[in-house]
Amino acid sequence: MIGWSRGRRGDLAASVSGLLLPMAFAPLQWWPLAPLCLGVLFLCWQTDDARQAARKGFLFGAGLFLAGTYWLYHSIHVLGKAPLALALLLMLGLVAIMGLYHAMLGYLVVRGGLQRGPLGWLVGLPFAWILMEWWRGWFLTGFPWLSLGYSQTDTWLGALAPVLGVYGISLAVAVVSGGMLAMLLGQRRQKILGVAVIVVLWSSAAMLGRVQWTTDEGDRLSVTIVQAAIPQEQKWLPEMLAPTQDLYVSMTDGHWDSDLVIWPEAAIPALIDQVDGYLVALRKRMLEQGNTLLLGIIDFEPDSGAYRNTLLSLGPKVELYYKRRLVPFGEFFPVPEFVRRWMRLRNLPYTDFEAGRDDQSPLLVNGIKVAPSICYEVAYGTEQRLFLPAAALLVNVSNDAWFGDTIAPHQHLQIARMRAMEARRYLLRATNNGISAVIGSRGELLEVSRQFVPAVIGASVQPLSGETLYVRFGNWPLLATGLVTLIGLLLYRRTWRAR
Repeated sequence: MIGWSRGRRGDLAASVSGLLLPMAFAPLQWWPLAPLCLGVLFLCWQTDDARQAARKGFLFGAGLFLAGTYWLYHSIHVLGKAPLALALLLMLGLVAIMGLYHAMLGYLVVRGGLQRGPLGWLVGLPFAWILMEWWRGWFLTGFPWLSLGYSQTDTWLGALAPVLGVYGISLAVAVVSGGMLAMLLGQRRQKILGVAVIVVLWSSAAMLGRVQWTTDEGDRLSVTIVQAAIPQEQKWLPEMLAPTQDLYVSMTDGHWDSDLVIWPEAAIPALIDQVDGYLVALRKRMLEQGNTLLLGIIDFEPDSGAYRNTLLSLGPKVELYYKRRLVPFGEFFPVPEFVRRWMRLRNLPYTDFEAGRDDQSPLLVNGIKVAPSICYEVAYGTEQRLFLPAAALLVNVSNDAWFGDTIAPHQHLQIARMRAMEARRYLLRATNNGISAVIGSRGELLEVSRQFVPAVIGASVQPLSGETLYVRFGNWPLLATGLVTLIGLLLYRRTWRAR
């Protein structure tokens, strides 16, 4: 039955399933592909030795990230103006690195005999998968994009988010893949077990969806999100500064009485000191209303020479939030000095931003604490936990213009939805050219902007208090359980073989 998974046919199956897997995520959201594609990879590993499993794991992972992050080429070459060869090198380098994570997974699970039988299908492979996902999302700053759990934002499995976070949902998807493997390869009792596990898992998740993890805190807030849709090619031109300032003010006219007004990441393309008078005027306007404006801008510290990606709060109190998770090759360049000299000669960006500290406090809006995040750092659920449960509202500002008209803005929005689901808080998302959104506490899209056009979103949101299990404990219970389970399974396999 599984002879087709050997040799070149197996390599082809692993490659194709990896290439198809991104369709399970936004914008297509063909979520059944997630357990199906992963199940194909698990099936391929059943007859492999460790080296063959590593090769197929690499092909699967490389296919997944080639199809799922092709937009890096657009960001680096088309908009970033990096040479074609460099853009391809960086994009394919990331694809290869992600492929190596999956190759390591395949090698280790087959070497340890964790892939076979009911225990392997339903326990060994799923726990090994989520440990690998967590590792690639953490190691050397990590790249948590395309974790399987994100594909399930609109299914019953999404209700696991406030309990186990996105990696817990990834585990559930992998267990479903293992259950399908049991139905395909197992004997009668094993087939029944596979069906039962899938049914119990989905039923339990559906019941969890009824749990109210948070309660209302204070009055509802009126919110206005402004999306100016200034093309990235024009955004930083010196002659665009004054028109940009005027545009944001004119688009906000009629909405200054909102409790909270949000402009996106680097909305004002200048340093804080360069537009000090403009910012003072904005704050005066907000003070007249007794409300708060959050806007993205760049801060520069002359003494240290540090540039910081900043979210500035203008209200009764002036506050600054500095971005903590920086984008490699976008906001900092992990390259030696001789490469920097070459970048200077080529007139390429070469100056690093400096990351903000982890112990920053939530921002204050009308007496409500707000958990801020800037762009890519919304992909790190554990970073958000640092502000919780104190924060009653989540805010994310981003500049998704770097992605162009690709699948990336849709993937980014889906990731933001998961953060709302994990914390059971509303999340307000302001982007330069879309997709801006008001996201409900269950990840539902309440208001959504169109891309590439100016837009103003108005909404009323409810601050929420309370602590989900994920907010309280994070990923550690799941990771510890996975590690202990795999060690126990390895010891059991070794003892069984000895007997």
